[in-house]
Amino acid sequence: MTAAGDITRITGRTTDTQGRFLVTARTNHFVSDARTGPGEAVQAGELLLSALASCSLGNVQLHAEERGSGLTGGRAEVSFQRDPQDPTRYVYLRIELLLEGVDQDEADVLVGLFTGSCPIYNTLRRGGRIEAVARVQEPLADAA
Repeated sequence: MTAAGDITRITGRTTDTQGRFLVTARTNHFVSDARTGPGEAVQAGELLLSALASCSLGNVQLHAEERGSGLTGGRAEVSFQRDPQDPTRYVYLRIELLLEGVDQDEADVLVGLFTGSCPIYNTLRRGGRIEAVARVQEPLADAA
């Protein structure tokens, strides 16, 4: 588990297929495609939505357990709409949670606890410092 102040890193690298990448997180490896790539693997925007789904469900489940809420299950549907006038941004991001075993008041409390404590949600909601830098590297010599 990543604690406050910890730095988390993933790596990604190009492959021989244009628009396809190999991403590594700890010891987990998966393929991702660019929006303009082959379109077979999960795309970057979908990874963002996946992070929100995972974070929201994990957070709600943890808070429900701590509160003894009686939560028996949950589902997250996360979506975005790309801005038709400005494709560099989304018009909105939406997280819809379907929670089982709790009433509406408790569901609202659990969602409030999630939105008050999830770093992914809050970074997106508030905006945060982000930067992109490039370094150059000489091509690696063929191993042949």
